[in-house]
Amino acid sequence: MGLLRCLLAFCVLCPASGFGVDPTLRISILDELMLPQSFDGVTQVQGFHGQSRAFLFQGSSRDVKAAAEVAKRMVQKLRGKNEFTVLVTLKQDYLNSGVIFSIHHSEHRFLELESSGQRNEVRLHYRTKGQQDHTEVFPYSLADNQWHKVSVAVSASHVILHVDCNRIYERVVEAPYMDIPGDTLFWLGQRNSAHGLFKGVMQDVEILVMPQGYISQCPDLNRTCPTCNDFHGLVQKIMELQDVLAKTSRKLSRAEEKMNALDGCYCERTCNISGVVYREDEGWTDGCMNCTCTNGSVHCETISCPPAQCPAGTTPTYVKGVCCKECQPVCLFGGREVVDGDMKAVRDSTGRCLLFECRDRTMHQIVSSEPCPELNCPEAEQITLSDRCCKICQGHDFCSEGHGCVEHSDCVNLEAGDCCVCKDGFRPLREDNAYCEDIDECAEGKHYCRENTMCVNTPGSFMCICLTGYIRIDDYSCTEHDVCLSGLHNCDENALCLNIVGGHSCSCKPGYMGNGTVCKALCDGLCQNGGTCASPNNCICQQGFTGKRCETDINECAEGFIECDSKSTCVNLPGWYHCECRDGYHDNGFFSANGESCVDINECKTGRNTCTNDTVCFNLEGSYDCRCPHGHNCTGDCIHDNKVKHSGQIWILDSDRCSVCSCQAGQVMCRRMVCDCNNPNADLYCCPECDPRLSSQCLHQNGLLTYSSGDTWVENCQQCQCLQGQVDCWPLSCPPGDCEFTVVPEGECCPRCVTDPCQADTIRNDITKTCSDEHNISRFSGSSWIKHGTECTLCQCKNGHICCSVDPMCL
Repeated sequence: MGLLRCLLAFCVLCPASGFGVDPTLRISILDELMLPQSFDGVTQVQGFHGQSRAFLFQGSSRDVKAAAEVAKRMVQKLRGKNEFTVLVTLKQDYLNSGVIFSIHHSEHRFLELESSGQRNEVRLHYRTKGQQDHTEVFPYSLADNQWHKVSVAVSASHVILHVDCNRIYERVVEAPYMDIPGDTLFWLGQRNSAHGLFKGVMQDVEILVMPQGYISQCPDLNRTCPTCNDFHGLVQKIMELQDVLAKTSRKLSRAEEKMNALDGCYCERTCNISGVVYREDEGWTDGCMNCTCTNGSVHCETISCPPAQCPAGTTPTYVKGVCCKECQPVCLFGGREVVDGDMKAVRDSTGRCLLFECRDRTMHQIVSSEPCPELNCPEAEQITLSDRCCKICQGHDFCSEGHGCVEHSDCVNLEAGDCCVCKDGFRPLREDNAYCEDIDECAEGKHYCRENTMCVNTPGSFMCICLTGYIRIDDYSCTEHDVCLSGLHNCDENALCLNIVGGHSCSCKPGYMGNGTVCKALCDGLCQNGGTCASPNNCICQQGFTGKRCETDINECAEGFIECDSKSTCVNLPGWYHCECRDGYHDNGFFSANGESCVDINECKTGRNTCTNDTVCFNLEGSYDCRCPHGHNCTGDCIHDNKVKHSGQIWILDSDRCSVCSCQAGQVMCRRMVCDCNNPNADLYCCPECDPRLSSQCLHQNGLLTYSSGDTWVENCQQCQCLQGQVDCWPLSCPPGDCEFTVVPEGECCPRCVTDPCQADTIRNDITKTCSDEHNISRFSGSSWIKHGTECTLCQCKNGHICCSVDPMCL
């Protein structure tokens, strides 16, 4: 509470300061687009302030769109921000409905400011954190051919509209989602090439990436205190930092205790090789390798053999059990040197075989008393050898008689002897291949391990070990755990799931279309008015619509389903209806669907009458009467705009040539001109819906349909109308709902009341209600956090209720 008092005191006592904007926080749209040199339909004109620059937007064929690099640069400043201010000074043509600027990707509008002269509205379009398209409507007319300064300031879920430095609206709405893709389109004065064409003059179109940027436009509105979002964010961050500090302190304390307990310990790691235990730093020789036990691991290096310097009568040769060559005595036999221990066979003149062995530098004859074994092979397959007298058969097993091939080397029989060959995965340490060393395929890049694996060297080979969370496909490849079987995939229920290397793929079933994660049923034609194609060729209509393609609005008023109170009249709207109070009545504040809440307006007390001074106002049910006092001769004239209008006089309003007024016995009656489209002389200015020209037709958003002037339709939960070639769309009117928690069901446009806050899309957040998380940390209503000890569980505080869910994309 001390912190809160301190911050509140700062709000009250902080001195006023000037207002400056960091250039890195300013997006000057007109400068970035370099108007008017680059675009047709845009002309530079004199601005609002004397010699200031402004730009006239006109024509119906223009493409004022930022180049890809320019759009990327502007969007980069906005990406991820939830506090910004839109500024513009404009003079919009009378009754024009146009877009001031639009930042959109595909069909999603991330930020768009629109002014509708047809419905006298300012609309702010954006995307919410729940990935929903949202439109905030401010009833206000900018399309009056007059100069206006306009600013829309967004601070998290707080939106303020200023017009001409006057605060017009201040609302709490859903916070914007500004993770804008890099290839987003940035349009000025239009939504795209065909829709939302702004007509009039604009200047100083800017976006300031900061709250309350309207101070730049209206310095007299400077503030000295932080926004609610600033304040609450600071308090929440301090709470979180205090929690982190406490936990870190506890962890450091436990770590110090463990370190102190280890001071008196001494641990020695040993190596166990073939049943022999070696201590730390103990060494041994393994064939042609010198090995050492270091910290429990065996480290070996190849023995380097120095060149043998042998005296005369000796030669370097390999000795069994020794890695390097050693000097051995030799014998001379037939003019050639024979190493000690080798034998040679020769035949004398009679053909008798004599066998000699080199021993002590002399060849000694060996006399064998045993006859040669009888061979069981044909004579043509019998082989005579140089080191023995007895012949052998082809394919004789020399290796079985003894060999010098040691570990990792195999003895291979040849036609007249044997030799050593290193096993697969080993390389020779000397030229006779008797000693071999392992090849580390992982370190040398000689392995075949593929995605999601880790190479591990083994004696003579390698293994591809699956990374954590992956399962084996074959010896060299792994994929994610079988998400298709476990159901932990993101495939649509109408898609087929297939495990592949690195994850899984989704493909829509026949009769559905999409990318596999989202599959929509295919219907013969589009489901209209928010209808959903639930299954192939089956449209499910929203409440209030009917027809095979939900193309028909149910007119609840005409069908006789509704009986409104006598003080109200039934008004049909797309998808629903309401009972609207008749002229002379107004709602008492307690809304009633059937109009029972309509009560009489006392025009005499409220001053909403036109009785002249010589008459007396008498209130009537739903109206009033101007009566002449007894004994007076009253004229029956009316007072309108401080001017006297005679009884029976008819005139056209100066401010609206489409409205006709008359004075009848002291009462002024005004109404809009009735449009008769069959009358060829109909004033198209007042009756734009009667314009028959092709140039006044409109192209539907999908580019496939054409509408005539005056046509209306519903598209993406918006009611649209074509008037003289311009499309104006506004949010579909929804039945009023007075409840704390609401949700918009999939495929519908209007919210419905729910009792469970965790199921709600929209909540009237009460900042006085907080939540206590699993560590007893206070959280403000509307805040969100990742649950401690998890990576995928997102929790939110919704008016004192904690709602947690698992993010499926995180699994």
